[in-house]
Amino acid sequence: MQANLAKREPEMLARWEAEQTYAAVMQAGEGKPEFRFVDGPPYANGDIHIGHAVNKVLKDMVVKAARLDGYQAPFVPGWDCHGLPIELQVEKKFGKVGEKLSAAEFRAKCREYAAEQVERQRVDFKRLGILGDWERPYLTMQPGFEAEQLRVLSRICARGHVVRGFKPVHWCLDCGSSLAEAEVEYQDKQSSAIDVAFVAVDGADLGARFGGVDAGGAGFVIWTTTPWTLPANQAISVNAELDYALVQLGARKLVLAAGLVEGVCKRLGGEGQILATAKGKALEGAKAQHPFAERVVPIICGEHVTLDAGTGLVHTAPAHGVEDYGVGKLYGLPVDNPVGSNGVFIAGTPLVAGLHARKAEEPILAALEASGALLHKATITHSYPHCWRHKTPLIFRATPQWFISMDKEGLRAQALSEIAATQWIPGWGEDRIAGMIRDRPDWCISRQRYWGVPLAVFVHRETQTLHPDTPALLLRVADAVQERGLEAWFGSSPADWGVDEAAYEKGSDTLDVWFDSGVVFPASFVANGQSTPDKADIYLEGSDQHRGWFHSSLLTRVATDDKAPYKSVLTHGFTVDEQGRKMSKSLGNVVAPQKVISTLGADVLRLWVSSADYSGEIAISDNLLKRTADAYRRIRNTARYLLGSLHGFDPATDAVAPAEMVAVDRWAISEAARVQAELKSAYGDREFHRVYHALHNYCVNDLGGLYLDLLKDRLYTLPEKSLARRSAQTALWHIAEGLVRWIAPILSFTADEIWRLLPGDRSQSVFAQGWWSFPAVSVAELDWSGLLAARDAVRKELEGLRIAGTIGASLQAEVVVQTEGTSLEALRQVEPELRFWLQTSAVRVEPGSGGALKVLARPSTHGKCDRCWHYREDVGQHPGHETICGRCVSNIEGPGETRRWF
Repeated sequence: MQANLAKREPEMLARWEAEQTYAAVMQAGEGKPEFRFVDGPPYANGDIHIGHAVNKVLKDMVVKAARLDGYQAPFVPGWDCHGLPIELQVEKKFGKVGEKLSAAEFRAKCREYAAEQVERQRVDFKRLGILGDWERPYLTMQPGFEAEQLRVLSRICARGHVVRGFKPVHWCLDCGSSLAEAEVEYQDKQSSAIDVAFVAVDGADLGARFGGVDAGGAGFVIWTTTPWTLPANQAISVNAELDYALVQLGARKLVLAAGLVEGVCKRLGGEGQILATAKGKALEGAKAQHPFAERVVPIICGEHVTLDAGTGLVHTAPAHGVEDYGVGKLYGLPVDNPVGSNGVFIAGTPLVAGLHARKAEEPILAALEASGALLHKATITHSYPHCWRHKTPLIFRATPQWFISMDKEGLRAQALSEIAATQWIPGWGEDRIAGMIRDRPDWCISRQRYWGVPLAVFVHRETQTLHPDTPALLLRVADAVQERGLEAWFGSSPADWGVDEAAYEKGSDTLDVWFDSGVVFPASFVANGQSTPDKADIYLEGSDQHRGWFHSSLLTRVATDDKAPYKSVLTHGFTVDEQGRKMSKSLGNVVAPQKVISTLGADVLRLWVSSADYSGEIAISDNLLKRTADAYRRIRNTARYLLGSLHGFDPATDAVAPAEMVAVDRWAISEAARVQAELKSAYGDREFHRVYHALHNYCVNDLGGLYLDLLKDRLYTLPEKSLARRSAQTALWHIAEGLVRWIAPILSFTADEIWRLLPGDRSQSVFAQGWWSFPAVSVAELDWSGLLAARDAVRKELEGLRIAGTIGASLQAEVVVQTEGTSLEALRQVEPELRFWLQTSAVRVEPGSGGALKVLARPSTHGKCDRCWHYREDVGQHPGHETICGRCVSNIEGPGETRRWF
């Protein structure tokens, strides 16, 4: 075996491609039970980062381990290819649609760009040693995939889940589009928090509601952190069950929640006097004058009103808030949206028409202050939704959109049922995604973009309802897209589909990209001509995908088939540095996988991935990688020892039957079988850090620290074809056959190299192998735990002599072991060969007392054999062999020694 992974791995990778290793592995697996894995698609934009590497390597380990378990386990990689980030890259080069390119030309450029990004990422993923069908990946921009996506939409429509709604959705002013829940992230934002008075239209009416007091000129006080939404105000909400107070504060009368009077008055700079109280229900139907619009707004009741903050009266703009929309729907409030898709207030909007929403606050505050309606203004920092791409604050904006209803046909309840029937690794994933499904709003699946799969529907011009033949029409569009691409839809008219253009308009929206990736099951199978399983065995992604891919995949499959797409879901944490900090260019702690691979090799990176407990954050640094490289060298050196020791050994002719093997060799085989059972369990539980520690411990301690060390005497000094030496080689062959399989899912390049150097038939790839079948061996004839205890006691005693400078190597020592009872019997049974187990030049076993094993050690006074390095009294007593012992003379010229135990 040669070193320099970084140089040799590309050579091995080239050979895998030339020999079509993946295809050969798939062919070898034909007829085996199937393990179906679905690769969550990375986005085709930019080079891969360390998080990508962790994700793909974990997936590769899962699939390769499944092959060890005897499964036919395909790995079909995929990419997510539509969406805004690609549009933005194309816009940078060619401008927006209509400037230099038509919409069709723009989509073509997006497709070209995505293909370029796929190729760049594919090179890096392959370099990681991921064995997959890289020449036939699934791409969400493949016509076959896009067509299947439309067929899925057809089934969802047919089952009644798709609804039209004029609802507030998260809207990014920079994207110019609505966003899905998974595209929203919360960051701190500074906002103006204002208290505003809406003066009661009828003071006498309000007074009567408070029990007959004078309420002339009283103002309903609302508190808001979004002053720009005030032009859309249509009502003020109170809680029917809360108490409200008419408060005298200086010269003004104000209506506030009774439980907040003290705090609000303090904020407004005075002490209020409560004149009267009434339940919120009593205020329902009262009227207030909008502070700057020519509009009278009602007081309504809503359960969303609490005493957590503000005044207990909530400014209600159905066009700009989900709760506002919900309560407004109950009261029949208009959903007037004054903000256009470009973020500019439309003509006719009071005070701010023509202004961008981000610039509207200043004139609104000035008008409120001028009219006396602004009672207080402060700046607060609070958590606020932001666009995950632009990192800019979002607005809620009511627009006509298409939704998958969570409750109309029971989607939410069935999804929760399927979550409970799925295995979640780690277990807390179940509660996390269940909470998200339980609380989420309807899924807005429409987007106002160019680069995406069309939401290919026809809408009635007057009623805004779907064409009654929508499911069938979608299937026709799907067939056309599969044959001619997306322009089969975008370049068509309603008449091309037999639809009355006077009655129906053709939809112009595209589907949410989370819908694209959400239908990977089954579209990835169909697009590549594969059979679609009932469920995938596992989905594996980062922990953020409970709100992303796991989420959308669940909803689309349940919406079509009432079942989840997966049997189990595994999530891993994010990469951080050694101090637990997120990767950041500004901190200088970013670790690029390309750099690690080019210096240490992909196998070292893969070993690092396996060593981490991915259930939490995964730390990486140059220091941690150096330690991993040291661990790799120990495993590699173990393999080199095994291979070197098997020189001249042919298992077909030289393997020794278990009954004829030296006892310690049978014990070593039984220990290897025990380790394999442990590794099989760890791989099955996807706990790769357990695999790593078990492998490392076995190579360093069980083999390097014990068995391989004591075998050196037999391998180096006995006749080449002697039974005892062949016995050792037989055990080492079994161990090597096991080890090469154990490391294959993790150290793939190294396993492939070892495999080709092992004796025997290697025509099939190591990645097509199952677990090694160790022979049944008997180890009961010796007390191995007692022997290990004796060895530890002797080594401890010898270490004291080394520290004192009395001896150097353990072979310089002679020992007496004193013990009693069964321990004495066990050691005397093997006494003639015990020195080989203890690795000393002489051992004598004597009866002891007191129960504890006692070791007496001293330096040997005899000469050292130049051949075996043992210190023996007969060194130099054999004519013609003045520097070696009698045992070595026999091994050179005579029949050779016989070993039974060690």
